[in-house]
Amino acid sequence: MNIMVKTKPFSLPPLPYDEDALAPVISERTMGFHYGKHHRAYVEHLNEFVMGTPLAEMKLDDIVKKTFMDAGKKNIFNNAAQAWNHTFFWACLTPHGGKPSGELANAIERDLGGYAKFKHDFVHTGVAQFGSGWVWLVADKGKLAIESTPDAVTPMAQGKRCILAVDVWEHAYYLDYQDQREEFLKAVSEKLLNWDFARQNFERSG
Repeated sequence: MNIMVKTKPFSLPPLPYDEDALAPVISERTMGFHYGKHHRAYVEHLNEFVMGTPLAEMKLDDIVKKTFMDAGKKNIFNNAAQAWNHTFFWACLTPHGGKPSGELANAIERDLGGYAKFKHDFVHTGVAQFGSGWVWLVADKGKLAIESTPDAVTPMAQGKRCILAVDVWEHAYYLDYQDQREEFLKAVSEKLLNWDFARQNFERSG
């Protein structure tokens, strides 16, 4: 899935599946709010902020990189990064589930102690993220790592290759799990992660 396509103005990309496809792990109601309201709002606000500026001519990922850590463009970064993060997140999920394979599975064994330990540590890192944010599997300098970021921050803006991500803002899970973020992360990690998409990202990390 290409999430770097330039559009003028930026538009809400379609989901790679129906809104009810991830149920019961993520309900259609949650998807309606998360994708149809939150993600849409980030795109609409980004268009408002960049309209008539040179940023409106740039690709979304380039806007994220250019405005990262620029205090004068914080609103632009927050909305651009959240638009990028959410499009990436939807691609990280699939109703078909799966497990890592090939060189990605070997790298998880080498760098993270194996698939079972990855799932444990991925969930733990997401639970430990204070407040809103994201939990990521990234490739950095030839090695895989699990990390979390606050708010809209994305490792992509820090020069790392994003392999997988799960949203841990409350709007991602509260309607289905209330305050049980750990249960949400366990269910997503066990049943919905798109390891084919992860493999493609890993192969591009080179």
